[in-house]
Amino acid sequence: MRIVVDIFAQIFRTLWAHKLRSFLTMFGIAWGVGSLLLLVGLGEGFRSGNKRSLSQYGENIMFLFPGRAPVIAGSMSSARFYRLTYRDYLDIRREAPHVHAVTPVLVRGDVRAVSDFATANGEITGIEPQYNGIRYLPMKQGRWLNWLDEAQRRNVIVLGEEMTKNLFPGRPAVGSSILLNGLSFEVVGTIERVGRGDDNSTNMRGYIPYQVMATYFPIKGEQERGDAISFLNYQPRVAAEHLLATEEIHKVVARNHGFDYRDEDAFDGWDTVKQAEMMGTLFDAMNTFLGTVGLVTLALGAIGVINIMLVAVSERTREIGLRKALGATNRSILLQFFLEGVLLTLLSGLVGMVFAGGLMAALGTVKGPEGFDPPRLVPATAALAISCLTLAGVIAGLYPARKAAMLQPVEALRQE
Repeated sequence: MRIVVDIFAQIFRTLWAHKLRSFLTMFGIAWGVGSLLLLVGLGEGFRSGNKRSLSQYGENIMFLFPGRAPVIAGSMSSARFYRLTYRDYLDIRREAPHVHAVTPVLVRGDVRAVSDFATANGEITGIEPQYNGIRYLPMKQGRWLNWLDEAQRRNVIVLGEEMTKNLFPGRPAVGSSILLNGLSFEVVGTIERVGRGDDNSTNMRGYIPYQVMATYFPIKGEQERGDAISFLNYQPRVAAEHLLATEEIHKVVARNHGFDYRDEDAFDGWDTVKQAEMMGTLFDAMNTFLGTVGLVTLALGAIGVINIMLVAVSERTREIGLRKALGATNRSILLQFFLEGVLLTLLSGLVGMVFAGGLMAALGTVKGPEGFDPPRLVPATAALAISCLTLAGVIAGLYPARKAAMLQPVEALRQE
């Protein structure tokens, strides 16, 4: 134990005696570690921010909107507009085995909502109860719509967070009534805020049973048909089957509306699974780029550490000779240089990690653009960076120290 204490005392005396050299070595290590962690942290913040932005719509959610189908195959100049219908939805439920869940959506933006306290403009959306299993709609108070509401065509409504605040400022909403174009609806639930800021229209929506919506608020110009819908939301059974689910739905819609399902121009949709895959590829490429830049920075730091350690040990050849003349063994000399290298690099790496973590925490207090989360420290990257620089520093110290320790004391003392 006394030997170890003496070795550490000698290490600290040596580092203090060469303050500038020790500072430059520690700065190179801290800079390499901090730069790498910051670059990777920024990439992780971008990845998690975009993932969160997609998740506020729902998991593996897909959309199909009304489109234009060409009368003559391949000629969009002959295209005719078609609307999706409730029959399309029913046929998809029966004939699309790779579709886990599907719901018709009927939206109107011109319905006037009035409470006892205020009026509000927003979207009134008619949906079936499975809608909240597809879309991300966390309940704040009350309940969601159920199948009895749908079957009995009850005049009930669930309000988004912003619409709740506008209609019931500072007052309880659940259990109260509002008027939609003069028709009374009971508020049975409210939804928590979704997304950040005012960028998500979900907060300005009210949800009522689909059959009630189709009866009182059908799509303008479609009153005579009564079964036209705004769009379809659906989910594949698993994310990997999203193309199969899309193909099955395209076949049903194309058959019902009289065109070729293979004509992609006839469909207008949004596949968040495909978008997530594309974003994942982009993030992987970005992480590779940032990681490469970080590794180059780390390598430059390691080269600086190696150069400084080589010079430092070479300058101490006479010291090694003197210690050997006084009875020090090769093992004790190498142990000192090993511990010195480990202590110097570990301490410097921790300084770099703390600096990067503090800078990331400071950036986290600044509101960034939508799709960006604050950068976060990645422990695995920190451990890898510190380990690599520690290894480089130890090797750079041990190699010349071993050469000097193998010399005879007289020869070592002659070194300038």
